[in-house]
Amino acid sequence: MKIDITKEIIFQTARSGGKGGQNVNKVETMVEGYFSIRNSAMLTAVQKDTLESKLSAKINADGLLQVRSQVFRTQLGNKAEVIRKMHVLLEQGLKKEKRRIATKPSAAARERRIEGKKRQGQTKEGRRKIRGDE
Repeated sequence: MKIDITKEIIFQTARSGGKGGQNVNKVETMVEGYFSIRNSAMLTAVQKDTLESKLSAKINADGLLQVRSQVFRTQLGNKAEVIRKMHVLLEQGLKKEKRRIATKPSAAARERRIEGKKRQGQTKEGRRKIRGDE
């Protein structure tokens, strides 16, 4: 399920740290992307609720999904990285989790466990000091 939200992302730039020499001090290469899950026209109400619960750590106080990138030296590269990160986050957030099927240990496994416990007990029993009254 691929949803293209590129048109709904609001981009903001700032000067980034890291390598780049004089360029770092002059050019705004860091890109921050903001996406409003609540106001999105691309998502259904169920998808919005799911994303808001799963991505709550990445959503700021204004209700915007916030992603930033400053790994590349160019604004264009960082913008593409923000878009990629957002798509990955949405894909992970909308992925259906498999229900866990509860299982019980087999009789043989239970027996092996008890045997192991008994063996451990005997080992510890052998480490005891022998008293005169026994």
